[in-house]
Amino acid sequence: MERLTQPEEDALRVLWPLPGGGFVKEILEHLPAPRPPYTTLASTLRNLERKGYVRSEKLGNSFRFVPLISADEYQRRSLGTLVQQHFQNSYKELVSFFAQDDKISAADLQEIIQLIESKKPE
Repeated sequence: MERLTQPEEDALRVLWPLPGGGFVKEILEHLPAPRPPYTTLASTLRNLERKGYVRSEKLGNSFRFVPLISADEYQRRSLGTLVQQHFQNSYKELVSFFAQDDKISAADLQEIIQLIESKKPE
């Protein structure tokens, strides 16, 4: 999937928790200040639709936008792309980078190891 701009990602973050999707006005109300103009947000949502992240449903004179990808799936794909592009497709390299940069502690690593070891085999 195509990479998202920051305004596109912001709009998706607002859309995900809205049950059944949302209208431009509704999404606009949930965005933090400074909010974009209505027409700019409408264009952003159309771009998200073109990129395959949302679909629109015409209801009267308005469109309701519904996410086609969950927040978890977006996070998985984004992280996967980051690891592929910057860490030779190795999650070990990613963790090593943070460990060397003192962004993750030995206690954090132990907790990660426990999570991995306690994971049920699929």
